[in-house]
Amino acid sequence: MSKKSQDSDQLGLSGEIMELNLGPQHPSTHGVLRLKLKLDGEVILSAEPVIGYLHTGIEKECETRTYHQVFTLVDRLDYLSGPAEEQAFAGAVERLMNVEVPERAQTIRIILLELSRIASHLLWAGTSALELNMSSVYMYCFAEREKILDLFEEMSGARMFPSVWRIGGLAYDLNPEFERNARAFLKSFPYTWKDLDRLLTDNYVWCERLQKVAVIDEELCKQYMCTGPVIRAAGVPYDIRKVYPYLGYENYQFDIPTRKEADAYARYLIRMEEMKQSASIIDQALGKLKPGPVLTNDRKVALPPRRELARSMEAVIHQFKLVSEGYHPPVGELYYCVESARGELGYFLVSDGSNKPYRLRVRSPSFPHVEVLEKVCPGLLLSDVVVAIASVDPILGDVDR
Repeated sequence: MSKKSQDSDQLGLSGEIMELNLGPQHPSTHGVLRLKLKLDGEVILSAEPVIGYLHTGIEKECETRTYHQVFTLVDRLDYLSGPAEEQAFAGAVERLMNVEVPERAQTIRIILLELSRIASHLLWAGTSALELNMSSVYMYCFAEREKILDLFEEMSGARMFPSVWRIGGLAYDLNPEFERNARAFLKSFPYTWKDLDRLLTDNYVWCERLQKVAVIDEELCKQYMCTGPVIRAAGVPYDIRKVYPYLGYENYQFDIPTRKEADAYARYLIRMEEMKQSASIIDQALGKLKPGPVLTNDRKVALPPRRELARSMEAVIHQFKLVSEGYHPPVGELYYCVESARGELGYFLVSDGSNKPYRLRVRSPSFPHVEVLEKVCPGLLLSDVVVAIASVDPILGDVDR
């Protein structure tokens, strides 16, 4: 039982049960999430998460789109980790088709993935602090996140969704200023990180509101299949980048931070440390960048070079076929997973040999994190429910897929 629920014994509970809907139009539910709460005074007796208000149906939509068109859809699932969604889908198709990704493209993918992880954690820290009436933290986080979005915009023209993944590599290479600007970000980021650390880590209000609240221990994580910062805050060093390495992550030096407390404060500390580790990975990746192609030369999936279109009818026909009809992966099925900012993100892909997925099933990290709220909220005070929701960092686009 949490410290907050123990303190509630002294509140003079009336014994009258009240039902309260928290959401779906409530800013602190981090999307259109509805919690059906039963309260005895200020104490939560039960909490029932109700989902489905987004009605995206993206999994089913993917069955009606060519493989190339699917990228636009999956980007919008976890809209704060679009690169992770693209990598999970692209990796599944590439493995099914046995397509090799050039080394430079793999390195650039890692840079974009880790930048996206930092941006997601910064947004989480800023909004979580804002919900506890700490508006200055929100400004610090968003100002730093803006620098990452600027990098995405310089490279692709888009901010939240770079959308540069293609089967077999990337749509285009880094712009000339990207490396310099990325290194400038890495140079300034530690100062912002220290500011956030000073503002929050030993802050009395922050500690009182987060410590011993929404405890999700190792057993509960395994029961609900929680991953990411949630399970690492419970002491389990489970990270897909280490367990099932992809894109050459096994060649990078980084630690998997863990804690034992398993509460909301421990999850905050995990995310803070993960931002430092991601910055280190980006620095290593920038040092590993070598000249070379960013897209495979496998004609099954790669468009012909633009210079060939002016003098080769075969190249024009090949491009027309790939753009209009797409490619045909072999019949088969597989599961491919990556480590997103929220945990294990997996794609189960079934191909019937056509140019569209027969079935695409997304293993969303946010879904079990919403589901587990039913277990952790009872016994908390009403004001702590906001902290519990924020601490698992759900994205409702990831849930209502």
